[in-house]
Amino acid sequence: MAAPRNPVRIGVIGFGQWGPNHVRNLLHIDGCEVAAVCDSRTERMELVQRMFRGTATTTNVDDLFNDPSIDALVVATPVATHFELVQRALQAGKDVLCEKPLAATIDESERLQKIANERERILMVGHVFLYNAAVRFLKADLDAGMLGRVHYLDAVRTNLGPIRPDVGAIHDLASHDISIFNHLLDAQPLTVSATGAAYLQPGIEDIGFLTLTYPNKVICHVHTSWLNPRKVRQLTIVGDGKMAVWDDMNNLEPIRYYDKGVTADHYRSFGEFHMILRDGAIMIPKVRLHEPLAHQDEAFVQSVRDRKPPAADARFAIGVVRVLEAAQTSLREQGKAVPVAST
Repeated sequence: MAAPRNPVRIGVIGFGQWGPNHVRNLLHIDGCEVAAVCDSRTERMELVQRMFRGTATTTNVDDLFNDPSIDALVVATPVATHFELVQRALQAGKDVLCEKPLAATIDESERLQKIANERERILMVGHVFLYNAAVRFLKADLDAGMLGRVHYLDAVRTNLGPIRPDVGAIHDLASHDISIFNHLLDAQPLTVSATGAAYLQPGIEDIGFLTLTYPNKVICHVHTSWLNPRKVRQLTIVGDGKMAVWDDMNNLEPIRYYDKGVTADHYRSFGEFHMILRDGAIMIPKVRLHEPLAHQDEAFVQSVRDRKPPAADARFAIGVVRVLEAAQTSLREQGKAVPVAST
């Protein structure tokens, strides 16, 4: 009979928007313990005690770095704090799950990856849509060639708020769609052009439009907004065989496949051709939905156990940061197409 494994002890830094969800999920994972929760705000630590009675709390992050019984840390704090906190966690010998994006710049992200490699630590980033059931479903069908050759992808991610004071809508919202594009296409874009505007806070865009060119002439587009009356989370994928629409707000029928397309028909007598539209059946597959964050946190605990990198590792996360940095450059240059830094 195999000896029982020691539980993975995890500390959580930051108890704002995402911290409570991480704590809740980690407490439900077999073989995992929440060692302590840290936030500089005393009132947030009081909330921890009300929500998760008996969970250790501290307002001093050094308590988590210096605790040898803690195996890993979740960093769920504003982007500007990621580099310092993740760096200190890795240097303290902890595995790390950091909320997206990994850091504010490519340089910071690559430095964190280097430290993780040198220390042989797991460094995972919270690109949660890689663990979304619908995205996984689409990925499997794309890899199987169900849609044929992919022409373009179009994403819409809008809502009225929440308004963030630290990063703009492109960093906050488009980072999700960039990660989805990169994952579905197994590639990084070659160029990106971005336009947007800051209506609510000077210098922080609350709407953004991105156009990304990928290898094999695939075009991807993202519309992001904190200033929209409707919450929309939608992705359209157009292939030369079929088309797909994923509506993340539809829990009953999130994915629809459309047997639609366009073919060229040649006129023998005139040496010309015209386009014939194909309008076939609509297929609604059964997708078993689950909480993506729960699966992401389970994947992190498993990576800590078996020492294998997760899908959303530092390499993948840096690819997203490269696009975000190029997008900010394009935004400053009023939509100019900017090359995305290569590896």
